[in-house]
Amino acid sequence: MSIVNAYTATSATGPLVPAKIERRDVGPRDVLIEIKYAGICHSDIHTVRGEWGPVQYPLTPGHEIVGIVAETGSAVTRHQVGDRVGVGCMVNSCRECTHCRRGEEQYCLKGNVQTYGGLDRDGTITQGGYSTHVVVDEDFVLRLPEPLDFASAAPLLCAGITTYSPLKHWNAGPGKKVAVVGMGGLGHMAVQIAHGLGAEVTVLSQTLSKQDDGLRLGADHYYATSDPATFEQLAGSFDLILNTVSARLDISAYLMLLSVDGALVNVGAPAEPLPVNAFALISGRRTFAGSMIGGIRETQEMLDFCAEHGIGPQTELIGADRINEAYERVLASQVRYRFVIDAATFA
Repeated sequence: MSIVNAYTATSATGPLVPAKIERRDVGPRDVLIEIKYAGICHSDIHTVRGEWGPVQYPLTPGHEIVGIVAETGSAVTRHQVGDRVGVGCMVNSCRECTHCRRGEEQYCLKGNVQTYGGLDRDGTITQGGYSTHVVVDEDFVLRLPEPLDFASAAPLLCAGITTYSPLKHWNAGPGKKVAVVGMGGLGHMAVQIAHGLGAEVTVLSQTLSKQDDGLRLGADHYYATSDPATFEQLAGSFDLILNTVSARLDISAYLMLLSVDGALVNVGAPAEPLPVNAFALISGRRTFAGSMIGGIRETQEMLDFCAEHGIGPQTELIGADRINEAYERVLASQVRYRFVIDAATFA
């Protein structure tokens, strides 16, 4: 075991504080990563505040991690000391179930091991990337292509793959009309990726305050959902709608914006249920679906795609002492569009 510096939540209501956490010894198939940058995800806030279920405290969040390989186990073949690498939302899975065998470890039938707050193979609770170092099985460590900017790449490991996976699965591309609900951390990535895939992209945001950003990042159209005329004007327009917001919406109203056989895919995860009017589904053979990150193979594909197309998150770099302030700003939608923590400030 080694002891490393971190920022940790000790309760659902208190601030995150500096702490020391344990990392396991590097095993034969493990990689020790010196963390350089860690993204702040809205999921971190939901989790540490107990909004998604019971939490075992103290807990160090963070599942958007980039860094440098500092040490490898004796059996590691995929990574070498000095490599630029990343770690996303999971650090292990059963490797044996149907979903794992086809490269969809995120849907492991036995439950994947989350990067923080999960039950690790040694029986301990995993601790995340708001720290200086992490030890991860080599199979769950991603290669970070050189064209990606190191300081801003971390959010790709969650926000990037969370939006890339459904866009690929529902065949966003040339000839397809895609709407992105929300122009936040997930939404601004969805716009870039859908544009990179060749789709016609529309942003549906509460106001037009981020319209210039949306159009600059690749949107073809931008509408305010606070204007009732938007829903009348766009009825039956879209092949695919990606809902990126973690708040309760009138899902039935958005379903009516789909064309026949269109799909509304939820990637945001509000704490409250999302009721659906069945007539909004059956009146157009529409689908209401969900999607959760992607497997390791697809995550690497996403990183390579973003590197090839010059896609990346818009970030604000902060020190560890500003994490609690950043949480409040995320909740107030006062960041464009993701916070990234400089891990050197954990030391």
